[in-house]
Amino acid sequence: MKTDKSKRGAGGKLKNGTFKEYFKDGALSCAGKNRDGEKVGVWKYYLRNGLLKAIGKYANGKLTDKWKWYRENGKLMQTGSFDEKERKSGVWKRYRPNGAPYDEGEFSCGKKVGEWRVYGADGKVIKAILHRP
Repeated sequence: MKTDKSKRGAGGKLKNGTFKEYFKDGALSCAGKNRDGEKVGVWKYYLRNGLLKAIGKYANGKLTDKWKWYRENGKLMQTGSFDEKERKSGVWKRYRPNGAPYDEGEFSCGKKVGEWRVYGADGKVIKAILHRP
């Protein structure tokens, strides 16, 4: 998804306040707030079908805290968090198209650590992989 990454609006001033971007057909593509040209707070991204694609927080223009991503069928695709340097951190979970869990584990400084579990279609653990820091 292509989004406007410029920090300045049409008049050349830094973007401040509520921001919305639209697909060519006029449907909402994303919405959130800017402060001094940087994305801040909760941002929502949408699929062309109008359903939510992703929701999460920005701080000073960087991905931070918890995020959720969704599929075109509305089911959860993955969840995870980012640290202050925009690296994956904490527990991340991915889901199959039907919503059943696919895998889960932890990130630290953007790298997989500890035990990661992979689930079969029946929801039972089929594999556990140990990642060393």
